[in-house]
Amino acid sequence: MKTDIEIAREAKLEKITKIAEKIDIAEEYVEPYGKYIAKVDLKIWEKVKNNKDGKLILVTAMTPTPAGEGKTTTSIGLSMALNRLGKKSIVTLREPSLGPVFGIKGGAAGGGYSQVLPMENINLHFTGDIHAVSAAHNLISAVIDAHIKFGNELGIDPTRIYWKRTIDMNDRALRNIVVGLGGSANGQPREDGFIITAASEIMAILCLAKDLKDLKERLSNIVVAQSYDKKLIKVKDLKIEGALAVLLKDAIKPNLVQTIENTPAFVHGGPFANIAHGTNSIIATKLALKLSDYVVTEAGFAADLGAEKFLDFVSPTAGYDVNAVVVVATIKALKYHGGVKKDELDNENVEAMLKGMENLRVHVENLKKYNVPVIVALNVFGSDTQRELDEFSKNCEIPHALVYAFEKGGEGAVDLANLVLENIKESQYKPLITSEMSLEEKIETLAKEIYRAGNVIYTDKAKSKLKFLRKHGYDTLPVIVAKTQSSISDDPKKINAPSGYTFTIRDFELSAGAGFIVALAGDIMRMPGLSKIPNAVNIDIDEEGNIIGLS
Repeated sequence: MKTDIEIAREAKLEKITKIAEKIDIAEEYVEPYGKYIAKVDLKIWEKVKNNKDGKLILVTAMTPTPAGEGKTTTSIGLSMALNRLGKKSIVTLREPSLGPVFGIKGGAAGGGYSQVLPMENINLHFTGDIHAVSAAHNLISAVIDAHIKFGNELGIDPTRIYWKRTIDMNDRALRNIVVGLGGSANGQPREDGFIITAASEIMAILCLAKDLKDLKERLSNIVVAQSYDKKLIKVKDLKIEGALAVLLKDAIKPNLVQTIENTPAFVHGGPFANIAHGTNSIIATKLALKLSDYVVTEAGFAADLGAEKFLDFVSPTAGYDVNAVVVVATIKALKYHGGVKKDELDNENVEAMLKGMENLRVHVENLKKYNVPVIVALNVFGSDTQRELDEFSKNCEIPHALVYAFEKGGEGAVDLANLVLENIKESQYKPLITSEMSLEEKIETLAKEIYRAGNVIYTDKAKSKLKFLRKHGYDTLPVIVAKTQSSISDDPKKINAPSGYTFTIRDFELSAGAGFIVALAGDIMRMPGLSKIPNAVNIDIDEEGNIIGLS
């Protein structure tokens, strides 16, 4: 089979203005970035806000292998298949981060004959949204250090600065650094560090903001440091929320592109799901709901991360109704959770696959607690044997379909689309976590109901931070749990369906601007590192400007 980039180059793209026409976006609201990419002016909201919402389909997954299970490919394929069946569908996705593109996972624009295009642009600099987030984030860092140098009127304690710098690349050497060296002209020396841009609170804010006014308000409430007299220092105290909003004025506009079959797609924003809320912007999905009958959206990583956060935090924040959830599974992931080593996953092993179905079962059970229809999509790989596929179908007790979107595009997801249409209904969705719960009740509910833990403990550091949050009135905010994506639990080594273990909260971080508290469970890196042989070694460009090795 041809590579993703070879398939993408052979696709017949339509001009972005024509894609906009398909979903009734008038030319006056289309801001082209070349022939095939556009920003959509936020002023369109006044025109469409009274339209009836389409139905929202959330795509999530079982606990993945390191390579991922094809949620994006399945999401794109499902949306294309719905259009093939005569429905009006839009897919909404996150923007790829350069870190994973040049790191271990490669691109994040789908794969095979189920891609969003132009994939080279989307996987690389796209419309500059992530760079705008980086610029805004680092402006805060620069202003903090300048403020300290020139008199420190706010009395910022350099040992209590919570705001690190950011870069959109995996670079472990930047996790912990010292800034301000070289004499007084360069500022006051202090410890600092970098996080990857997708982990920035500004990225979360961009994806949660409802409009420019809300964006500015959220930016102003970011807590960046503490003063010597223990007061919290916010962006509004530095008086730069306006400047930050200016840097983000274009980034807040949704990006309109198309799939390989010319289905409209919004690709906008990119927070990670293991350290933030893990889905594309509220603005993009709300707009898509007003412009189509069915919106397919994706939440990052497995259902215990992205889907839980979507259902307990993003949907209540945005006011979404969720009409169905699709759980992506693969034979490889099932065998992995059944105990098969990574280098043996291509070998047939029905026994291990059936054992690993316990992981899928737990995710399905968890999702049903939100009172939503749940459908399983088995993303079929070339290494899957007929016996494995037959045994999966025989033992999967809920509605499921085999998906061949990678090989066949929308045609390969028609069975899934029909199954979704058969099971979808008017929303009866209800969050598991309510705002009336205390912070500890929210965490205990998630730990026991979703992660299947027996009990929850807090380290001394976490207990101290909890007192800090209560003192400043932030303990009533929604909670986002940052934990490993490799297990339902807080331990990446616990595969399949662990239960009855102790779930440990080791620390809390405050994202006051985004409007949530991050509960840290396990060692979560906000700045990844490259592997010994990163994907970057496969990427090149020839003399004619054609990119090679991007997948």
